[in-house]
Amino acid sequence: MSSVVDQTADRPAAPARPGRRAAAVLQGVAIALGLVLMIGGFALIAIDYRPYNIPTASMSPTLRIGDTVLARKVGGGAVGRGDVVVFRDQAWGGELMVKRVVAVGGDTVAANGNDHGLTVDGKPVEEPYLAAQGPQGTPFSVTVPPGRLFLLGDNRLGSLDSRTHLEVDSGTVPADAVEARVEATLLPFGRMGDLGRTTAFDGLAGPKGSEPGPLQPAAYATVAGAALILVVSAVGGVAGLARRLRRGRSS
Repeated sequence: MSSVVDQTADRPAAPARPGRRAAAVLQGVAIALGLVLMIGGFALIAIDYRPYNIPTASMSPTLRIGDTVLARKVGGGAVGRGDVVVFRDQAWGGELMVKRVVAVGGDTVAANGNDHGLTVDGKPVEEPYLAAQGPQGTPFSVTVPPGRLFLLGDNRLGSLDSRTHLEVDSGTVPADAVEARVEATLLPFGRMGDLGRTTAFDGLAGPKGSEPGPLQPAAYATVAGAALILVVSAVGGVAGLARRLRRGRSS
């Protein structure tokens, strides 16, 4: 005599519904897209940018002690007036430093008026990023040799920069000493954001501050890709749980 188990053991499984198969395909495509965005954006940042720690207040308030910044790897030929750059010059001690380019080869840069404000080729430069307005230290006047840069800190009263090295190549550094251009603050989180391009030198002929690199779109792609993967995975998990609950109620 057959048992109930014998009668039901060979019952075939219900075939997958076409709608369910299409949803699974869409879920796979969305996750693959998310992976491409996340990995591609992260890889671009890792290849093009390097993190640097700010150890002094010489670039305050733009950059503060303890900030971690992201700087795009570029050569000196790719920077202009107003760019904040990371460089290393043996004449300055061979240490990595972060300063702002205020003059390039061929410029005459000076601070010799009554208020010691900066001039380039005789034209006053309004610098809204400075830690303090007004007198900015000892007067100077330098004509920058070709292929070299004149660099100052935004904290003019507390920065050891081109003004303190005037006896060596008029305080200038070779353009090829530049390793990277600072584009964003990464840490602390409360100060995270793009550094921004200054327009202070736009009224002068010649190399101006550089436009931002691909950091922002790459960061957006990384975040968007990670968010897409999380959302699609969560939706898929909820849908699977709902199907199991429906099957449990119908059995």
